[in-house]
Amino acid sequence: MIWREATRDDVPAIVAMLAADSLGASREVADPAAYLAAFDAMAAEGANLQIVAEDGGRVIACYQITFISGLSLQGTRRALVEGVRVAPELRGQGVGAQMFADAEARARAAGCRVMQLTTNAARTDAHRFYDRLGFTASHVGFKKTL
Repeated sequence: MIWREATRDDVPAIVAMLAADSLGASREVADPAAYLAAFDAMAAEGANLQIVAEDGGRVIACYQITFISGLSLQGTRRALVEGVRVAPELRGQGVGAQMFADAEARARAAGCRVMQLTTNAARTDAHRFYDRLGFTASHVGFKKTL
């Protein structure tokens, strides 16, 4: 398994993983145009990366990592991890732990001192996984659809 930056050709596999659960099934659509436009915008930003795991030529996991500079915590740079997915048939086999090892290495290389993520409140299995990795549920998050 190799972890690498995604290409446009990976977008359909990423979208399929985003849609492969009860939450994603209701909010992801089949039209690739919006996803390709978003991928191009992420690529243009430079500090916003889509990462995939490839095994035997097949994309089996993905995450997005965004590096954020800020003033709080004495100018601490942070890494925000989102869109974490592992192919359904490979869950529970250590791919997620390898994913976060890759994300942490990228965050450290980018000078980040904090790695943070959000997860849907309904994803209780994911919460236990993040706890095992050493994340703490230290904040309450809010979202507003615009």
